[in-house]
Amino acid sequence: MDILTLAEANLISPPILFFVLGLIAAFVRSDLSIPEAIAKALSLYLVMAIGFKGGAEMAAGDLNWSVGGAILAGIVLSALLPVLGFGLLMLTTKVGRIDAAAIAAHYGSISIVTFIAASDAARFLETPGEGFMVAVAAAMEAPAIVTALILAGSAARASNGGEGHSESRLTVLKEIAANGSIVLLIGAFFIGWMTGPRGMMAVSPFFNDIFRGVLCLFLLDMGLVAGRGLLRNWRVLKPGVIGFGLYMPLIGALAGMGTGLAVGLDGGSLGLLMTLAASASYIAVPAALRLALPEARPAISLTLALGITFPFNLVAGIPLYFWLARLVTGTGG
Repeated sequence: MDILTLAEANLISPPILFFVLGLIAAFVRSDLSIPEAIAKALSLYLVMAIGFKGGAEMAAGDLNWSVGGAILAGIVLSALLPVLGFGLLMLTTKVGRIDAAAIAAHYGSISIVTFIAASDAARFLETPGEGFMVAVAAAMEAPAIVTALILAGSAARASNGGEGHSESRLTVLKEIAANGSIVLLIGAFFIGWMTGPRGMMAVSPFFNDIFRGVLCLFLLDMGLVAGRGLLRNWRVLKPGVIGFGLYMPLIGALAGMGTGLAVGLDGGSLGLLMTLAASASYIAVPAALRLALPEARPAISLTLALGITFPFNLVAGIPLYFWLARLVTGTGG
């Protein structure tokens, strides 16, 4: 299956088309909206479903060294990608050190929604990854934030008067560990692992049969949110920053590909790792950086991650990453 076939299959899939519908509705300033409580419930369902299915799939397979290698690879990627992103921002844009560190944190961490969409696309494209990739996604959430705090360096310390900075970091790490999405993802993963295929069979109508329908409704809401965010904050995105939001995912994906090949991932798992490395957080990182880097301007980093990179990955990036993964692992059909 060549890249054009993969791209076409992705573009005409219902979840992507509903996301595009949300973007269009936002751009024409429609009053279409999903109530916040319903959107939150949809998000919780998707995270729980992905976590549970990942754990059940891992229980059905063999636990081997590749699991630890994949998790370690994810941690290394999350810790190092912000360094590369920070350097590129400082070289190619005029954003300040604090804003560059904040943006870099977003691009080192992961978007769990992008991962969910990629997991669904992997099954649709008949290239499913291993269940343990859920654990890899969870492991990649926090290291990027720690790296960003180090990159912000003296500027962050100066803004805090040199006091309370270590306490701020500890608070941030606690908040990451207690983040609702991560707690639910890991918890559902372990429940799926403990109950195995029998547990999956018992809840299959809930976690399998309606999954894509719920994903369609959720991505409709994400399209609305991304489109309205762009309309509201597009003036803060300079051309160099927008360019970063488009080329950094490609750089991250290539780094993920090299790292995944080094630890021996199969084609589906490699595609998922590439997607994780290419994604940008717009939930956990903004919440954490409000505490750690209050001087950073979220209008830049959040609009870039949600308004530019998320749509790019969803529409074009995911099929590209899976095509490359299949190509380099020899699993393409």
